Amino acid sequence: MSRALQPDEELVELDAAAVRTWCARALDALGREREEIDAINVYPVADGDTGTNLYLTAEAAHQAVEAVFASSAPDTAEAVRAMAHGALLGARGNSGTILAQLLRGMAAVLAEGRDGDHLARALAEASAAARQAVAHPVEGTVLTVAAAAADGCAGGGTLVEVAARAHERARTALEATPRQLDVLGRAGVVDAGGRGLLAVLGALVETVSGRAPEPAPSGVRLLGDVRAVPAAAPPCDGEAGPAYEVIYLLEAQDAAVELLRARLDALGDSLVVVGGDGLWNVHVHVDDAGAAVEAGVEAGRPHRIRITHFAADAAAATVRGERAQRAVVAVVPGEGLAGLCAEAGATTVRSRPGEPPAGDELLEAIRRAHAREVVLLPNDTELRQTATAAAERARAEGIRVALIPTRAAVQGIAALAVHEPDRRFDEDVVAMTAAAGATRYAELAVAERRSFTSAGVCQAGDVLGLIEGDVAVIGKDLTETARTVLDRMLSAGGELVTLVVADDTPPGLAPDLERHVRRGYLAVDTTTYHAGAGAPPLLIGVE
Repeated sequence: MSRALQPDEELVELDAAAVRTWCARALDALGREREEIDAINVYPVADGDTGTNLYLTAEAAHQAVEAVFASSAPDTAEAVRAMAHGALLGARGNSGTILAQLLRGMAAVLAEGRDGDHLARALAEASAAARQAVAHPVEGTVLTVAAAAADGCAGGGTLVEVAARAHERARTALEATPRQLDVLGRAGVVDAGGRGLLAVLGALVETVSGRAPEPAPSGVRLLGDVRAVPAAAPPCDGEAGPAYEVIYLLEAQDAAVELLRARLDALGDSLVVVGGDGLWNVHVHVDDAGAAVEAGVEAGRPHRIRITHFAADAAAATVRGERAQRAVVAVVPGEGLAGLCAEAGATTVRSRPGEPPAGDELLEAIRRAHAREVVLLPNDTELRQTATAAAERARAEGIRVALIPTRAAVQGIAALAVHEPDRRFDEDVVAMTAAAGATRYAELAVAERRSFTSAGVCQAGDVLGLIEGDVAVIGKDLTETARTVLDRMLSAGGELVTLVVADDTPPGLAPDLERHVRRGYLAVDTTTYHAGAGAPPLLIGVE
């Protein structure tokens, strides 16, 4: 952090220490206002997570700046580039993606100069870059607030003058957003993304002047003769939009990204593509999540793919001002399992081969569950430490978290099946833990290379049957290997077999295994779930 300013002392230039302070103060401000911003989130989707997404984006920017300071003594250019790059990597949701582009636009100018005139130019460049990144800009949103901030400091001035004028004009523009966008006016709220941007600009004012600006209005303060309304405004009714939010980082060339924009624009709405120099953050709302990811694969290399099913979070987003008593957060492979767990009331986090969710993603999901008590199901042995750290961070925020050490998705399904939110928390956790512990699990995978295993040497292309995490069977055929694995698991007894198949698994595999169980194990029931894309070929659970 930079030194605290003395009374009447103002910064003349935005040095690296000031950038560090700005990031920290912006994160603190968004942390304080996160729930209130979530509560007024009705556009473009009333999913009640704009404040959380902005906070997580700012947190990624802050961590990137802190990492630079930990390894060197950066100059302003290095600090602002780290801030922008961190935000790009960690951008969440529509609002977070736009904030990342705003910071990127500012960084390009502030790397050249640090005074008030450069700050004015930086705000203008940020507004233009953000508007260009959005496929179909809409007035009355954060784009309008950013443009007003830039217009307010046109002509330059001292650093403090520019920051103060930008904040004041942004505040005025924010209060007018309900008149510009009907959905805001009907709900009686200002734009949530614009409210978050005002918090970021307020942190900048305090950094350069030493004085905190006037707080943002609580909930909403409309201009004219419209009365103020509470912060926890309910979402508006309207036409149903796309079912999924898809976000991913993309390594691709500029020409490929232009083609990607056109393809995603035809698939859905709320398209925002930010970044440059070979790295992009892509955000879109679509009905066909798989097609949106495939478009990214054709354009380059997508990773850190996050898919959110809006319907699954609709109930939690209806009234964000009131926390639920209890929720379950589950890590799952594949869209199908995510939908299954969401229908059972769980908040889900997607896990993909080679890309397990980070601690920040688990913490975000715990916050998104918006409950006083949370049961966390990591469903992966490798995620145990990450989940433990996320749970500790959530407990520090006052959330009661119980971590059940589920080692596979089928154990998580078993735990979720006995979850009863009306039961005492400890009793519910014990019952879920017992159900998970009584479920033995196996997985089928295809060997990528020749290697030594606990069952012998396998060759590339061999089918591996893993029981409780260890290779127990090596075969050449998926179905035959699956039968052998099932027989070994059922030799110790069982009442219920759960099969979880991926999209690319041969369609006849599950029916064949169901017949195999019926013929050989008369007292054993079988149930099959479809994991969707991105899951192992077959998961098996035996209870």
